[in-house]
Amino acid sequence: MKSILIPVEESELLSSVLDTALLVARRFGSHMEGLHVRPDFAGIIAATGMGAPYVVEDFRKEDWDSIQRSRQEFEQFLNRNDIPLDGGAGTGQPWATFRIEAPPGDDFIGQHARLFDLTILGQPSRGATPPRMSTLEAALFDGGRPVLVAPPTAPRRLGHTVMIAWNASTETARAVAFARTFLEQAERVFVLSVEGGLVAGPSAEEAARYLTRSGVPAQAMHVPQNRGVGETILEHAKALEVDLLIKGAYTQSRLRQMIFGGATSHILAMANMPVLLAH
Repeated sequence: MKSILIPVEESELLSSVLDTALLVARRFGSHMEGLHVRPDFAGIIAATGMGAPYVVEDFRKEDWDSIQRSRQEFEQFLNRNDIPLDGGAGTGQPWATFRIEAPPGDDFIGQHARLFDLTILGQPSRGATPPRMSTLEAALFDGGRPVLVAPPTAPRRLGHTVMIAWNASTETARAVAFARTFLEQAERVFVLSVEGGLVAGPSAEEAARYLTRSGVPAQAMHVPQNRGVGETILEHAKALEVDLLIKGAYTQSRLRQMIFGGATSHILAMANMPVLLAH
């Protein structure tokens, strides 16, 4: 986890995102790149028909002001934590850069995320000004790399007690592979499966044996479902004081989860610990 992308959104959850990223960066000596998330003003103008010159100019000014606010907040965060900006490569210590020049809209987030080991974002359904779901989806579905979703309040530690929400899917197998660095440094690893929450594939016991054979001692747990798969996962994660939850994202389609709900949607909305997702 040597390179971390941090899409910087004007959200009340930003401080948790930055503090969570710093926990990872300090653990692995990572480079953190802050990237301002720019709204797609052209799309907004086209959709609303507000194309008058003065409206366009107002959008441009707000865009520039927002970039400057994001950069200032990012730099203040670095200064508070003695993290060097634009310097520090090769030292084995955290360092950072901030990218201003980026196209508007979320497409670039997904494309740019392919160059990083991890993208860290806030929960898109929490707070009065939450991070955008479209930004998370771009990173998750188009980035090809894992996404770490920070909780509303940053944890004091991360990756010491790890739970894998095992449902036997390819998405979960991919998430486990991406999380290997965290798993190898964890003090405790649990592989949790929930009754009624599995697709065809290996059991939690088989997954735990695989991890143990490959140098990551893991304990399997198969538990009855209580109200819902997502609720059950979070209940057990809380009871075990898990500080990193690993999950394959959207084994069901996004549309089905929007209509009927699903474990990923519930965890995204309610988790109080960092969640590493992969699709």
